[in-house]
Amino acid sequence: MEKIWLKQYPAGVPAEVSAELYPSLVALLEESFGKYRELPAYKFMGRTVSFGEVDELSRAFAAYLQSLGLARGDRVAIMMPNVPQYPVAVAAILRAGYVIVNVNPLYTPRELEHQLKDSGAKAIVILETFAATLQKVYEAVPTKKVIVAAMGDMLGLIKGAIVNHVVRKVKKMVPAWDIPGAVRFPDALARGRNKPLATGKIGPDDIAVLQYTGGTTGVSKGAILLHRNLVANVLQSEAWYQPALKRIPAGEQVVTVCALPLYHIFGFTANMMLSMRTGGCNILIPNARDFPSTLKELSKHRFHSFPAVNTLFNALANHPDFDKVDWSHLKISIGGGMAVQHATAKLWLEKTGCPICEGYGLSETSPSATCNPVDTDAYSGAIGLPLPSTEVCLLDDDGREVPPGVAGEIAIKGPQVMAGYWQRPDETAKVMTADGFFRTGDVGLVDERGYFRIVDRKKDMILVSGFNVYPNEVEDVITQMPGVLECAAVGVPDAKAGEAVKVVIVKKDPAVTEADVRAYCEANLTGYKRPKVVEFRTDLPKTPVGKILRRELRG
Repeated sequence: MEKIWLKQYPAGVPAEVSAELYPSLVALLEESFGKYRELPAYKFMGRTVSFGEVDELSRAFAAYLQSLGLARGDRVAIMMPNVPQYPVAVAAILRAGYVIVNVNPLYTPRELEHQLKDSGAKAIVILETFAATLQKVYEAVPTKKVIVAAMGDMLGLIKGAIVNHVVRKVKKMVPAWDIPGAVRFPDALARGRNKPLATGKIGPDDIAVLQYTGGTTGVSKGAILLHRNLVANVLQSEAWYQPALKRIPAGEQVVTVCALPLYHIFGFTANMMLSMRTGGCNILIPNARDFPSTLKELSKHRFHSFPAVNTLFNALANHPDFDKVDWSHLKISIGGGMAVQHATAKLWLEKTGCPICEGYGLSETSPSATCNPVDTDAYSGAIGLPLPSTEVCLLDDDGREVPPGVAGEIAIKGPQVMAGYWQRPDETAKVMTADGFFRTGDVGLVDERGYFRIVDRKKDMILVSGFNVYPNEVEDVITQMPGVLECAAVGVPDAKAGEAVKVVIVKKDPAVTEADVRAYCEANLTGYKRPKVVEFRTDLPKTPVGKILRRELRG
């Protein structure tokens, strides 16, 4: 396709970026540690962590990890919410020559076991709140080096002790756990401070991150993101955001709200890595779904950038405490992860004066692939224009490009596209074309200006608040429940989350109740994957060959 979208680029946004600017994310990090040393990098519960501190702490932690005898390229998992230990662990793992495996801290033991086994992670950095989950699968996984962090680790001696006491004893958020040989995060840092850090050459084609994403087979797969993929996406995003960032007064540090989880690729790239590159500061929000606490924290800061999902924009804008926050400095609100709804965009603009700029991407594209221009003040309903150095086309079922005005599967080519799925050449072959385009499974249209719009989803994936839920996984779990004969999962519209999971079940045992199903799902599925609607039927609609017709169950 001819790059018709380039004519719509705002002034100053380049058609191409050069991912060769840095040989690796490590080079990008180390430049930032030197350049912005004295500036705040993170704010968390009243504590400021400078770029220089992240440098020193991550160097010590990297040396400690190397002392564990891990080989270059070994995988190290991180299972934490947005706490300052997260960016420290990220920088350390990369500097030590290892691969990050981002893990959702809310995973059930079953989900965690799959991801640790599949990635072959040898070590994990985990917040103590979730250590009991790891303990349940510890014997079954290859992950034997365990570093346990606590909420107050980086808040100083007195405040840290108070916070840990409240988390453990008052809020009772830390279930009892016992993992052999587990080392506390501060002890790991202390041990690493006296050790040398071996800095081998890390290149653009080395793996930086395994980002797990659901699979059409119901099995979660690791998207292989190379150093060059993530470097490219950071530079693409930086170039795209320039028109908005230029409106920040000269000499003022860019402050970004980090409410997106850093284990999600959107937060990883758009918050952590982009701010590293630009010398920006992130306000870490450990639990964005606690809306009163989120707004209370934001009321203490002046900030310019807010990447989030539609559900969060909507919940905050409708919250009674919204006006206690000073939104007047906000220059850019980026909506991604799920569709931004018209009503949310309208309300957000009315209340903040800053439009939500919708973008689109996937774990497989590091994630950003398209975005609306950031100098717009109107909601378009489109996913925007391809970012610099990115090609997007629409394909039919045979892989041929469709003519303008015809819907086709959105396919993306660019330096941010993954190298493939971890140890799954079969799954990689299904999504990559011979000429290097990644087939997204989303069906779109493009207009005469080059703006893309999603009209349907080819896959049966359900998108809950920006998280992918694959029906096969939900069905696989529920059909293992005693008393269930068969089951189908579909997405249904939901005012808050965009979509919610609905399951239709055929019983083997008439005594099975909705409460039984919900309790079983609670034990085996993360919150966002659990069904909101549970329905029982005597049979499921099927094709002549026996394939369940999910589309007939959506009503």
